[in-house]
Amino acid sequence: MATDEELLARSGTDASAFEPLVERHSRALHGYFARRAPGAADDLLSEAWLRAYAGRGTYDAARGPVKAWLFGVARNVLAAHWRGQDHPGAAAALAGEASSDPWHAVDRRLDAAAVAPQLRRTLAELPAVERELLLLVAWEQLSPTEAAAVVGVPAGTARSRLHRARTRLREALGPSAPLSLTGDLV
Repeated sequence: MATDEELLARSGTDASAFEPLVERHSRALHGYFARRAPGAADDLLSEAWLRAYAGRGTYDAARGPVKAWLFGVARNVLAAHWRGQDHPGAAAALAGEASSDPWHAVDRRLDAAAVAPQLRRTLAELPAVERELLLLVAWEQLSPTEAAAVVGVPAGTARSRLHRARTRLREALGPSAPLSLTGDLV
């Protein structure tokens, strides 16, 4: 199976080589958009793929993997969407883990609902880059290095900003915060 990097390189001369990239990454990119702009996720995903295809020659492997580059394209598409709507661009809710015990899931949702207002406030108060790094790692399952490439900062800087953001969340949520919630996010 070809790597993302090989497919992207081949897509310069063979457009069909881009299709597996779309198949591999559409779900993750759609989730990124759905959590940030639910009503526009489908359109934003389409726009992101159009821009990624048009700009595939700009990919630089030295700056990170294709996945991080695609999330960078998605971030730019989302920013353009928000600029067009004068949207401040804050994220809202946490996604929970799947569980075989439905009562455990109910408990986690109730715990999360209890801290959600404070969590939203704290996320909104974080500097934009720290918030974006935290959400890329927590929601999009990117590594800190991949998230760093998305937002355009060095990996070491991303790690220190992630640490700072996680610390602020722990302090804001306090000892009463559900362990599963703080463990999932921070």
